[in-house]
Amino acid sequence: MSEERSLNFLEEIIEEDLKSGRYTRIITRFPPEPNGYLHIGHASSICLNFGLTQKYPGYTNLRFDDTNPVTEETEYVESIKEDVKWLGFTWENERYASDYFDNLYAFALKLIDKNLAYVDDITADEMAAMKGTPTEPGKNSPYRDRSVEENRALFIRMKNGEFPDGSRTLRAKIDMAHINMLMRDPILYRIKHAHHHRTGDKWCIYPMYDFAHGQSDSIEEITHSICTMEFIPHRELYDWLIEKLEIYPSHQYEFARRNINYTVTSKRKLLQLVTEKHVTGWDDPRMPTVSGLRRRGYTPHSIREFCDRIGVAKRENMVDVGLLEFCVREHLNKIALRRMVVFDPLKLVITNYTQEEEMLLSENNPEDENGGVRDIPFSREIYIERDDFMENPPKKYFRLAPGQMVRLKSAYIIKCEEVIKDQEGQVTEVRCTYIPESRSGADTSGISVKGTLHWVSVKHAIRSEIRLYDRLFRVEDPTDEAGDFKEYLNPDSLQVLPEVYAEPALATATLEERFQFIRKGYFVLDRDTQSGKLVFNRTVGLKDAWAKEVKKG
Repeated sequence: MSEERSLNFLEEIIEEDLKSGRYTRIITRFPPEPNGYLHIGHASSICLNFGLTQKYPGYTNLRFDDTNPVTEETEYVESIKEDVKWLGFTWENERYASDYFDNLYAFALKLIDKNLAYVDDITADEMAAMKGTPTEPGKNSPYRDRSVEENRALFIRMKNGEFPDGSRTLRAKIDMAHINMLMRDPILYRIKHAHHHRTGDKWCIYPMYDFAHGQSDSIEEITHSICTMEFIPHRELYDWLIEKLEIYPSHQYEFARRNINYTVTSKRKLLQLVTEKHVTGWDDPRMPTVSGLRRRGYTPHSIREFCDRIGVAKRENMVDVGLLEFCVREHLNKIALRRMVVFDPLKLVITNYTQEEEMLLSENNPEDENGGVRDIPFSREIYIERDDFMENPPKKYFRLAPGQMVRLKSAYIIKCEEVIKDQEGQVTEVRCTYIPESRSGADTSGISVKGTLHWVSVKHAIRSEIRLYDRLFRVEDPTDEAGDFKEYLNPDSLQVLPEVYAEPALATATLEERFQFIRKGYFVLDRDTQSGKLVFNRTVGLKDAWAKEVKKG
């Protein structure tokens, strides 16, 4: 659990609203556009919107902003719902902006009838040229003074499909000299003859975001419509439309997005990485998508904890991805099942242990007394890590060396007696004796050693594949550097170890279980696992390796 913290500015607003009686319940919404997979930035918004209505009376809607039929797909809708559920949240109502297309069309006609909207025939380029600048007023369209009757007739004909794409728009009639450029007769509707994933071919005119967003909030009686800071200039139009339409007065509030170093979260850039095959897909464990983090082994708890720690503010800043890694490392240390896996095996033979002799040793999670124990088979021949042995060690080397003693994790103290090499002088085997009285938990040998090694019984070992994932980019802000952001991809973001040796308890691993591979890091089973071949992804190392590299530099 996080430490007790002070209220953020949104919580202060809500508490005042409840205290004053302005609202008796709080209604928020999470409104993603279904044109891609959710990423860690969306997770922050999800935790904020749903978190507020967990803390205060009310509920949160999940509403898909599906007003652009060209980029939206049902696949994205389903992935978004799955991600929100996986993060631990439940929405009250599942809604779509397309649910309100009839309402929005009626709202548009109402603005036309109040002489607050008009059909414009000028092109997008002409419109941009007439927009003006922040210091110079724009120019009125020559079609701005059409009569209410003509505008209504033209807009109905737009809806009926009588005009080609881009030939006409519906614009709000506000003020072409307004200091806020977004208030200079913004487009409310455009013509787009495209098949919609939910409404099919019923519509060929689609509302712009600014026209759909506030009105959808109003229809759902959203009390606190929470957006990121780039929508501050849009708030004036949001309020203007609600006022002129005389509908439920939802209110927009803005908070600062949190950018994360060594990461990109632009959907356009993430789509590039996928389509150009720099990654294997939206759920590649190197991606900052929720599905990618899930596949990598992150827990919902760790992501919620991260979002809680970065907080809510009105000023943007860069968050160290090391904090996200810290949150998952802290959680996994408490819940991960301990297992032994040897990545680079060196055979070790215990010469005073017979071929027939086998023993089951017990091991548990020291952080979780209720986590149960597992049996580990111990036999005459085991694998240890090659770098846990050194033939000519330096002083204060506490691992295995000729004549030196170490403890095998949860087993016995052993002593290296002999080294076997091949013709090239490569060590192929070490031969040791064990101290029968030194069994872990029942040691009566009186011998003290400083080194403890993990190991796997040769005859019981399960061959597995390990994927060592690291940060996708090698610079802190890949979008702030000169050149193409893809030039800064980390060439070492994935290392595959095709054949490692795991203890047999991992044969029953499931996709949702998390493991600490002793002395190696935290791992999770990947969905590429097949019968006879386990595949594990590294979630994060036991320590922050990047912090060490920065200190070195």
